[in-house]
Amino acid sequence: MSAEDGTDGAGDPIEAHVAELAAVLRGADREKARMLAELREGLLDAAADLAPGGEPGHEAAREAAREAAREAVRRFGSVAELAPDFQRELTIVQARHTSRRILLLAPLLLPCWYLLAAAGPTAHRLPYAAQVLLAHLGGTAAATALAAAVFLAATGRLARRLSTPDRLPVLVAWTGTTAAVALALSAFTFAAASLLTSRWPLCALAGAVALVFHAKIAASARACRRCARPAVMA
Repeated sequence: MSAEDGTDGAGDPIEAHVAELAAVLRGADREKARMLAELREGLLDAAADLAPGGEPGHEAAREAAREAAREAVRRFGSVAELAPDFQRELTIVQARHTSRRILLLAPLLLPCWYLLAAAGPTAHRLPYAAQVLLAHLGGTAAATALAAAVFLAATGRLARRLSTPDRLPVLVAWTGTTAAVALALSAFTFAAASLLTSRWPLCALAGAVALVFHAKIAASARACRRCARPAVMA
């Protein structure tokens, strides 16, 4: 039974309502907890204003307080009415988090590539094919970082003047996936090249760094894609 129906018996209608909304929202735990705490506080304040006076220990007063809580829930709106706006805000937060992660981590592939491809005598350099592949992957990482900067701008100050496109979080997620794939391929290339060059310690280190960055961006992109999916109501 939904909390807004007021048929939850002796349970707390406000806590039931907040829990029902929490069950359908997807997003960062900290931001989600903050939004739900603000909703709970608003509901409690509204219920306090609606509740009639009376001795707290009396059954009639307790029932009146529950009825005030049910009325506050009804006035705030059902879960189906609240969830889209809450989920959109959580999705924007996750999209910004993913964009920041891409912007910070993806470009770090470039100095790794430059260090290994340009330094040292010819016999110590990476094989030519690996250099070409890493150059393309580095360009891809740089392009995704540039796109991430645009996404951050579009969901930051610009969002105060222009509405954020509904599909932007999905685009952020796929940009993150592209960056993650580029980093995964870079890690594989570094690992393979470490078997063919005398600079294998640097190759192995660069590969490990690329793999860690791949995991971080890929996880954030998956979370962004989950947030962007429409909420499924029970």
